[in-house]
Amino acid sequence: MTNETVRDTHAMLSGMTPTLMEGEFVFCVTSDQDVARLAAPDALAWFREREGISLILSKSRAAELGFNCDVPMRRIVLEVFSSLEGVGLTAAVASELAAHSMPCNMVAAYHHDHVFVPAAMADLALDALLKLQKASSN
Repeated sequence: MTNETVRDTHAMLSGMTPTLMEGEFVFCVTSDQDVARLAAPDALAWFREREGISLILSKSRAAELGFNCDVPMRRIVLEVFSSLEGVGLTAAVASELAAHSMPCNMVAAYHHDHVFVPAAMADLALDALLKLQKASSN
């Protein structure tokens, strides 16, 4: 893995190096500005939507704040430095997981894409993505 930004779909897939991170996360939403301000410093990410503020919190922090924690997720980081203008990486990843009946939530950040999958499926999802990377490297 290099720190060069990658735009080519094949190069993004062959260099994605999926890595399963520690911890469980929960996607939460609140329309209460006070709760959002309290949760935001601990959030892995947050996004303002018409319906409220969506937050990605550690499962433990979400529970402390009273959020529903019924769907714990694990995070897989795609270590490739994908360009914001790159086409096809998230579509290929989501399609591969869908082919194995695994739901995912994709979050694109500046340097990396992050794949959130149900905690119980995390190891299977990682295996599927490693196989996709290997197939793209040939």
